[in-house]
Amino acid sequence: MTTPVCTSASDAAVSPRQTRPYARPYPSFASYVRARQPVLLRTARSLTANPSDAEDLLQTALAKTYVAWERIEDHRALDGYVRRALLNTRTSQWRKRRVDEFVCDELPEPEPVSGEDDSAERQALRDAMWRAIMKLPTRQRAMVVLRYYEDLSEVQTAEVLGVSVGTVKSAVSRALGKLREDPELDLAR
Repeated sequence: MTTPVCTSASDAAVSPRQTRPYARPYPSFASYVRARQPVLLRTARSLTANPSDAEDLLQTALAKTYVAWERIEDHRALDGYVRRALLNTRTSQWRKRRVDEFVCDELPEPEPVSGEDDSAERQALRDAMWRAIMKLPTRQRAMVVLRYYEDLSEVQTAEVLGVSVGTVKSAVSRALGKLREDPELDLAR
């Protein structure tokens, strides 16, 4: 003899074969995030000005990916999907932002001491390069980051951003020209 099980009206409406999408975890999504999070976080950091914003940006993009997980047909192209979500989310944030950033003549960081070792000079050069990249317009910055920091080809960059290869070539060329003219990068020459 079986004991009757009490169910609520909402449970009775869902058959045993149906599952609620929010109640079922995606083990493949979790393994994807564990495997690719460092790379995706690096991409997010290159699109934002500080690490905290990058973590928030990545979390938002991954949430969007989680929601669309079942609709993504080719799971080999997930990195491109997430990079596109990062870029779209960052663009939306940029459009909604309040202008509370101010340009100043002097950088708040102290100048490096001349007697420091070579690694300090390389770090100063990296910092200067990053500040110069952050001055680029959002679209050019995204293309430079994808091409040179993420090491994507022009074709891959065009696919991620949804633009033509020619657009990538011309925008990257203009961005590199701006970087060459940046006076802060004189120490690299």
